[in-house]
Amino acid sequence: MEMLGARDRLDWPPEEGTAAGLQAFAVDKNFLSSLRGILLETELALTFIIFICFTASISTYMAAALLEFFITLAFLFLYATQYYQRFDRVNWPCLDFLRCVSAIVIFLVISIAAVTSRDGAAIAAFVFGIILVSVFAYDIFKIYQTEMAPRATEGDQQ
Repeated sequence: MEMLGARDRLDWPPEEGTAAGLQAFAVDKNFLSSLRGILLETELALTFIIFICFTASISTYMAAALLEFFITLAFLFLYATQYYQRFDRVNWPCLDFLRCVSAIVIFLVISIAAVTSRDGAAIAAFVFGIILVSVFAYDIFKIYQTEMAPRATEGDQQ
């Protein structure tokens, strides 16, 4: 029986369980190029830009932007890897709808509060905040149109 070192094991193919476990986190490139994926990527980018603007001007509001950045990043990860399908008891369209509604309320409030400081970065955060609110509103419209409206018409027909 031959003893193998750690260097010899590197050449071996991975075990079945390891490869199957890593494939669960494979990114679906079709999702990232779909309208839903582009909306989440846009929300993520604008949230990060607003976070940078608040960090440069009014640091008291940066926590809200950072929190929304991480929530959007989590949703993007769950949808891009199709990992959300493992949690079948969660109503994902409703949760995503509520995420967008809460983001609209948060960003409207902090954008209006930021513009009162008359700082250049705060005014930029206000402009990007209004753009982000419109992106979230469009996301709410698309979620309702594709996910919630068909369910309501199916219930009426029964």
